[in-house]
Amino acid sequence: MPPRSEDPRRDATGSRRGSSRGSEPREPGLGGISDARAYTPRGRTVREGGGAEQRRTPRSTRSGDPFRPALQVLDGGRAGRAGTREPTGDGARTGRRATAAGGRAGVVRTVSSRPVREPFDDEEDAPPPRRRSQPRRPAAQPRRPVRKPRRPPRLGDPRRRLRLGTLLALTLFASIGVRLVYLQTVDTPAYADGGLPNRLAVVELPAPRGAILDRNGEPLAHSVEARYVFADPTRVKDRAATARALSPLLGVPASDLAEKMRERNLPGTDTPLQFVYLARGVEIGTAKRIMALDLAGINVHRDERREVPGGDLAANLLGFVGQDMNGLEGLEARYDDVLRGQAGKRTYEVGQGDLAAPIPGGYSRTTQPKPGSSLQLTVDRDLQFMTQRILAKQTEKVKGSVGAAVIIEIPSGEVLAQASQPTYDAANPTKVTSPSDRDDAATTFVVDPGSIHKAITFGAALQEGVITPDTAFPVANTIERGGVTFRDTHPVDGRTMSIPGMLAFSSNVGTIEIGEKLGKERLFDYQKRFGLGQVTGEGMPGEAAGRLLPPDQWSGSAYGSVPIGHSVDATPLQMAAAYAAIANNGTYVQPHLVKETIGADGTRSPAATPTTRSVLSPANAAALRRMMEAVTTVDGPEGQATGLAAAVPGYRVAGKTGTGLRYDNGKQQPGEVGSFIGMAPAENPRYVVAVFVWSPGGGGGAVAAPAFREMMGFTLRHYRVPPSLTNKSPKFEVFPR
Repeated sequence: MPPRSEDPRRDATGSRRGSSRGSEPREPGLGGISDARAYTPRGRTVREGGGAEQRRTPRSTRSGDPFRPALQVLDGGRAGRAGTREPTGDGARTGRRATAAGGRAGVVRTVSSRPVREPFDDEEDAPPPRRRSQPRRPAAQPRRPVRKPRRPPRLGDPRRRLRLGTLLALTLFASIGVRLVYLQTVDTPAYADGGLPNRLAVVELPAPRGAILDRNGEPLAHSVEARYVFADPTRVKDRAATARALSPLLGVPASDLAEKMRERNLPGTDTPLQFVYLARGVEIGTAKRIMALDLAGINVHRDERREVPGGDLAANLLGFVGQDMNGLEGLEARYDDVLRGQAGKRTYEVGQGDLAAPIPGGYSRTTQPKPGSSLQLTVDRDLQFMTQRILAKQTEKVKGSVGAAVIIEIPSGEVLAQASQPTYDAANPTKVTSPSDRDDAATTFVVDPGSIHKAITFGAALQEGVITPDTAFPVANTIERGGVTFRDTHPVDGRTMSIPGMLAFSSNVGTIEIGEKLGKERLFDYQKRFGLGQVTGEGMPGEAAGRLLPPDQWSGSAYGSVPIGHSVDATPLQMAAAYAAIANNGTYVQPHLVKETIGADGTRSPAATPTTRSVLSPANAAALRRMMEAVTTVDGPEGQATGLAAAVPGYRVAGKTGTGLRYDNGKQQPGEVGSFIGMAPAENPRYVVAVFVWSPGGGGGAVAAPAFREMMGFTLRHYRVPPSLTNKSPKFEVFPR
């Protein structure tokens, strides 16, 4: 056989390196059995033999090894398990042996520990094998390759998780803390006030009402301590039973009390009403009896009650107040803003249910009440009492009469007494026959003054020079103006009559003639200057202004009616003020009732200065007073003056009687009004007294003059005015020759 040619791919043992699959060399000593092949986990092959290390030949394909099933059988089924770690060291070098049936020899599988290189995908790309010039040393037993274990999934760091959780927890608590601080500091009022109305109880603290005093500081009306009874409807358990228990003590029907205690909300809110008055001004003893009943939801508190010591004393002047201490009539109403103080209020937090009591340390706010100021009048209590008593006694003589009396001090214009008849008890204003019984007749009693208006006509004529104290002229029994005939009650059959005589016998004819000489324009002007046709501003509410007939509205009969006091509306106070101007040397002084106000701290504030104006000169006023004395002194063969009954023993009195008509809401009433207005002492007047009595059946004139005499006499004695003993009234000649 020809010798073999040298094959560069063969090593020293004559084995072929890098052969392709299917031509694997045999390992010596194994009896022709094909060499076993060991596979790496990735399917790579490694030559195992007794000689040099075999180089790998890149596989041309990635198909499976046909010997792998056999090797797996020989290896016990573990050779091809992925991820199985083989032992290294001596055990790796010895390999594993398996005994097969039929005497088959064992095969040793050795896997190198060196990393297995990836086969080239393309044969041409594989680097050429490196040749060795010297034979290779026998290779050591190859180690079985150990596959690096698959790295387990990376787990989170617990320390990072702990730090993250701590940070989140701190952030949460910080947010809560900031919110709590905000609620406690910024939103506290809003949240605290949110439910506060449901826990608040409000109790009004009444302000003491100022007193009404007379000119000497004596109380005419004042407030005394009392109690008011109130209910909390939310706590009243049995309204009907509670109302029945309180009714006899409070004098209020049980049905009314039960209605007041009915549960309801404050107007416009959902807050339940927790306070309602049941009675005001309850006496302290009665309040104690109510508290002894221990009724749920019923309580009492300090209050005041208006007390009028004199009962009906100046009641028509003073008026009265309601249960809430607000003035309703009279001076109480006119000066309510002065007398009434500013009520206080206590608002406090209470518990609920049986703990409905002030919460210690809870919300509480108290506004102290401010007492009202007192009102000091010009009225003299003693003189007022006697004036009312005299007026009541005289008006009793005339059935169904209404009377009014006014006493004015000269020269101040202060009203010392102002009485009305009928009157009433200001402490019980509802117990009257008619609401008109509470009227102040002096300022609301509108009358057709009649002959007392003649003093104004004569005064204007004197001031304008139309007449003098010595004027005299014939006076007929009648005179006709505008188709109306006017007569004298004391006809003189055309005899010449002096001015004092005309006043003494109240001549209508003589007065009409003087009025015509004066003229309607000048007469109208003096009516206004004497205070007619306008309110006096005395201080009483609802004062009537009266009415004057303007000159451009005079009819033919007005030339006869106006000078003698008809077609004129006036009040007793207006006429009294006009006569006070004559008594005050011709100066009109606004009549007034209020002297000063006294604050709660004792500060005194005088009333506004009254309005004054000159109407007559002092000389003419004195001349008119002297002529008016004839009304109370003329008594002779020619007859008796109309006002003899008004004469006051020991004093010179100047005045005038009158008979007029009464008007109510512009309608003339039946009957007549008798009046007398005078002043004393006539030589130096100190006081003016006016008395008016109306009766549906007439007869008022019969009681007006006597009433004047008693009132003026008491006034002069009360103020210790010396009698006119050395300066007696002059002798008047009624019919001069």
